[in-house]
Amino acid sequence: MRKLPALVQNEVLKLWLKKRFVVIVLILFILIPIFTYAEHKVVSNHREHFADWRNQILQQIADLENTLSSDRIPEEWKRSRRVAVQQLQYYLNHDINPSEPSGVQFSREFLSNSITLFIPMLVLAMGSDIVSGERTTGTIKMLLTRPVKRWKILLSKLCALTLYVSLTIAVTVILCYLISGFVFGYGGWITPVLTGFRMEGAVIDSSSVHTVPQWRFLLMQAGLCWFSAMIVAVLGLMVSVLIRSTAASLVTMMSAIIAGTILSSMSSSWRSAKYLFSVNLGLTGYLEGTPPPIEGMTLPFSLIILAMWGAAGLFVSFRVFTKGDILN
Repeated sequence: MRKLPALVQNEVLKLWLKKRFVVIVLILFILIPIFTYAEHKVVSNHREHFADWRNQILQQIADLENTLSSDRIPEEWKRSRRVAVQQLQYYLNHDINPSEPSGVQFSREFLSNSITLFIPMLVLAMGSDIVSGERTTGTIKMLLTRPVKRWKILLSKLCALTLYVSLTIAVTVILCYLISGFVFGYGGWITPVLTGFRMEGAVIDSSSVHTVPQWRFLLMQAGLCWFSAMIVAVLGLMVSVLIRSTAASLVTMMSAIIAGTILSSMSSSWRSAKYLFSVNLGLTGYLEGTPPPIEGMTLPFSLIILAMWGAAGLFVSFRVFTKGDILN
């Protein structure tokens, strides 16, 4: 194992020299201010029309109830709106403003909205070609001819990928807080946030609902985002091992992620879709009490399904890389 740290250092350096992490940071620097400005406009508009946040929630409840009376809205969409009405009413009854603007609150919303598509795309941009790219350039031959076991080489790539996934999540949270906090303020760390909502059909079970400080809720969200991103990274590693073409491996994983996003909004009647990894990526929704894509899905269920996909991805990756013909 003495050579493993040197291999990890080498893989970290190779990923750094590709400048992709720098590109990711630049993308965040561009997009976060845009989203911050959009959120600022929304907050300003609400302040112009509502003197108090309670009036704003009452208006939201009224709007949702009006849409429920329409026959043009599919039943699965009505289900999510019924749940939203119950949640808003719960916040109103307990005198808690669910959308008090702050840098922490914006960071929470950004993670929640980006966990199923944006963050996985950043991860794929970082490591989807970590093996297939070396096949294209021919450097894999030089690497495999060294007196190092193949499993150590692949493990070093996995360690480097884990490091950059962790940095991506950390930088995303930090930049969200610093940039949005300039507009909304850097407070809000101890603002109470309700969590523990459980779905029973179209009804919310509020018996387990409790408040946590917003900083703890943000950490919980970041942890779940990291777990989802790591599963995507592991599966991207597997595809990179199986497919020799860099472009093909990237397109394959992007298609799987995008398909999962689409299925999450239209697969309520296809129960077997809940076993697909991409349908289970939205882990933060369980903390917020939003309805799962398919009835019956829970946070432990999604964690187990993702863990199984990750374990299968690691098994296939190491099996093929150590036993298969990688050079030709």
